[in-house]
Amino acid sequence: MIEFLSMQGNGLAYQRQIGIDECPGIIFLSGFASDMEGTKAVFLSERCATHSVSFVRFDYRGCGRSSGQFTDGTIGAWFEDTLAVFDQLTQGPQIVVGSSMGGWLGLLLAKARPERVKTFIGVAAAPDFTEDLVWDQLTALQREALRRKGEFYKDGSPLDQGKPLTLKLIEEARAHLILRHPLPLSCPVRLLQGMLDQEVPWQYAARIAAHVSQDDVRMTLIKDGDHRLSRAEDLELLWQTVSAFLSVQ
Repeated sequence: MIEFLSMQGNGLAYQRQIGIDECPGIIFLSGFASDMEGTKAVFLSERCATHSVSFVRFDYRGCGRSSGQFTDGTIGAWFEDTLAVFDQLTQGPQIVVGSSMGGWLGLLLAKARPERVKTFIGVAAAPDFTEDLVWDQLTALQREALRRKGEFYKDGSPLDQGKPLTLKLIEEARAHLILRHPLPLSCPVRLLQGMLDQEVPWQYAARIAAHVSQDDVRMTLIKDGDHRLSRAEDLELLWQTVSAFLSVQ
């Protein structure tokens, strides 16, 4: 059942499943321009229901069934949504699963709530993507056009799901970059990364691992995996990774 959480004038759509108390819960953070009806979110919802694991998935403001305009979205605003959902809709230790941009938000969450984030699992995690994978890749003419128009579309890219990347998003995101200094995390970190990913190069996962300031970090490369990592075998790998931190298998 879809419910709504009030957040600064917006209604954040979410679905919550209550599991057994002895088991950590799971919160799923979707990617840029994605929503809680994506393949990985639905898969985790079904597995968690089968194993009586608490699970929360939601839509950021301006995405999916949540209210607001997508083009008003920023990393800071979507992180505020993430914190609100985490603080108000989850209890006890949580396993944070972040896909693509959700990996950025998940790492920020692990840093902000170290006492409650039990594990971070990134699926093609893309922290700092607005700067390193978008802005730095634009030509001078493209940057000038972006400044003039305020937005642009990354043609043929699954990263944006046909939604515009805005100048506001890129500029605001600079206050939330996390790969410029060591990333102080206390929880285990697991990174799943496709080597055929055309949006987030597989070397990006190694860069994240190098920045985390503790040693319990493991990176799994899927040689024939793409950005979505939504094939049956990818989903099974995701569940194996998650279930290693649960009391169920």
